[in-house]
Amino acid sequence: MSWNPTQASDGPEGLDAIETLIIPRARDLGGFEVRRALPAPKRQMVGPFIFFDQMGPAEFLTGGGIDIRPHPHIGLATVTYLYKGEFHHRDSTGADQTVRPGEVNWMIAGNGVTHSERTSVEMRTRPGALFGIQTWVALPESAEDRPASFEHHGRAALPTLSDGGKDIRLILGSAWGATSPVRTFTDTFYADAVLAAGAKLPLPDNHEDRGVYVSEGSVTIAGDTFEAGRMMVFRPGDRITLHAGDRGARLMVLGGETLNGPRYISWNFVASSQEKIDAAKEAWRQGDWEHGRFRLPPGDDAEFIPLP
Repeated sequence: MSWNPTQASDGPEGLDAIETLIIPRARDLGGFEVRRALPAPKRQMVGPFIFFDQMGPAEFLTGGGIDIRPHPHIGLATVTYLYKGEFHHRDSTGADQTVRPGEVNWMIAGNGVTHSERTSVEMRTRPGALFGIQTWVALPESAEDRPASFEHHGRAALPTLSDGGKDIRLILGSAWGATSPVRTFTDTFYADAVLAAGAKLPLPDNHEDRGVYVSEGSVTIAGDTFEAGRMMVFRPGDRITLHAGDRGARLMVLGGETLNGPRYISWNFVASSQEKIDAAKEAWRQGDWEHGRFRLPPGDDAEFIPLP
């Protein structure tokens, strides 16, 4: 798909357009670093996005990899998007899917889902790498109690836009005249943007909330430069154009409609009320995998992460 030239803009902007600057918190998971941008002390969500983690970059020796044991979620949808490497995903809906760079695993937890993420046996036969972004999208109250479901979309299914040193893959929602096939529940957009040195990217201005995370390189806004590992959240309605630095940039652009109120977060659970959180905790604590609220993923049911 070609770039929509009507979106090009060098309109007035300034640093007051940046409502919040977020510097992620780094956490070492034993040779594997995660940087968490959301939730942040001054910003719980950007649109419906309530959790944003950069995974890696990490390198693994032969036999090494990631083993995230089965664990539960409610009230959210997860998006796994990779730049390098792969994840083997299994969940309690019966999904058994490997996600690779440029593809999307979209798991809707609803009233309850359990999943695991591991490096596959085949990938462990050689040295490997992992670099990507994992996000949680908070569900509106109308979808919090729906049954869990799962979608996978390959690279070819996602819209791409290329022009003037910009290569963009639209992961979720609608932006720049394109629409992703991934089913969402509120107005949302989420895109992987690769910019050549000096390229300009106008942000869509028809979304209530907008943010940008710099994964690689740097961008300049109104003369100020923001390096990799920074998230900027912008004021609604302002016309914003990002300028890639002399090494180019890779960005995750995200946002959409804000929800009707803040969300409660505890461990892996997100909900519009503390009562829903408490009920999910008790169901996981009971561990009735046959008759209870949560099931373990078929093919990966020999272990699980206990409630903290």
